[in-house]
Amino acid sequence: MQNVIAKQQTYSDNSLLLDAREQNVPRGVVTAHPLVIERAKGSEVWDVEGNRYLDFVGGIGVLNVGHNHPAVVNAVTRQLGLVSHACFQVVAYPGYIELAQRLNQLVGGEEAYKSVFFTSGAEAVENAIKIARAHTNRSGVIAFDGAFHGRTLLGVTLTGMSQPYKQNFGPFPADIYRLPFPNPLHGVTEVDCLKALDQLFAVQIAPERVAAIIIEPVQGDGGFLLAGPAFMQALRRITEQHGIVLICDEVQTGFGRTGKMFAFQHLNIKPDLVTVAKSLGGGLPISGVVGKAAIMDAPTPGGLGGTYGGNALGCAAALAVLDLLEHDNLLARANQLGEQLHARLQQLAEKYACIGDVRGLGFMLAVEILDFESGKPDAALTQKILDSACQEGLLLIKCGVQRNVVRFLAPLVTTDSQLEEALHIFDIALARATGRLG
Repeated sequence: MQNVIAKQQTYSDNSLLLDAREQNVPRGVVTAHPLVIERAKGSEVWDVEGNRYLDFVGGIGVLNVGHNHPAVVNAVTRQLGLVSHACFQVVAYPGYIELAQRLNQLVGGEEAYKSVFFTSGAEAVENAIKIARAHTNRSGVIAFDGAFHGRTLLGVTLTGMSQPYKQNFGPFPADIYRLPFPNPLHGVTEVDCLKALDQLFAVQIAPERVAAIIIEPVQGDGGFLLAGPAFMQALRRITEQHGIVLICDEVQTGFGRTGKMFAFQHLNIKPDLVTVAKSLGGGLPISGVVGKAAIMDAPTPGGLGGTYGGNALGCAAALAVLDLLEHDNLLARANQLGEQLHARLQQLAEKYACIGDVRGLGFMLAVEILDFESGKPDAALTQKILDSACQEGLLLIKCGVQRNVVRFLAPLVTTDSQLEEALHIFDIALARATGRLG
């Protein structure tokens, strides 16, 4: 044991651990920033050398309630002393059932909804497709350009970006069809997308053979593009007309990120199925599908499940997260922080010509970086901005089909002073990346 401790203590700086990472972890797993963190709290992390960073990535949208929230830690610690794992397909346990009840009410209201739990967002997406196909006895699925639905083979097929996700991983599952997603900055209107759907029905697959349309109300990895109310209401009418299951992928948008519990609640629609994950578990892996009871009951017994799906620790964490969202005013806080962030990003857009757009919903915001001469996406400049921000103590990551969008996914517990500090650093990063500072 002493030798193990001694060996661990030799890894006291980032470079040694990153060298070990290079030797032991495949290159396909990318780490955005060259540092190794040792501890975290709220919106802050500290690396193994003791350097502090503001974390405006939040585990890629996982930590809406912040790192190591005491309520989540306490709930998981208590559950650990009772049942850590039993597999719900073997015996039931209270947390799974209570979590299902609460999510059914949050999504469905007075309507009959049911929930099933898994481990990752990709699992939730795959099972939503299985459920939709079982309910409709159809096979076709429609997804969108720029979508991100996970890294499993079906998830990658549904994902609307070729690199780095698809690579040479094919052949891919069949009967997946794709539509453009609204992108006003680049001239793709909602009308264009609806016309493309009509064309798809006319020349590729008849609507009576389509099981589901899956859509992110705000695209995550695709660049924080919004599906507006009129567009989503049109999709809802079309899916109802043809008996198609409408799936809202709320893996990144859910649990307060957009200022409401779920992004679809901004749009005056109710989807048939909702996929959830990320911030549901407050840092623990848990995901789920929440949907109309008649649709959820389509698979026959044994058709759904997974060894770790709805793990007892994950359920305990999720229940604590829901308590925090409901009782700690975090939805209002998301809107307040979002307004402050949006206003400051707009000021920076006026200062820096490379910022072509500021967009998002609630505290889910992004800026698109363009070459200020050509107006084309500038991935290289985007990376310079991220690197400069990291050097100054702010963690951000990129997104977008062209990887030229900087996204902000700070925890909803971020303080006003932390937000101001982060924006000051972002200002410096923009100045350095564009040559205004040495």
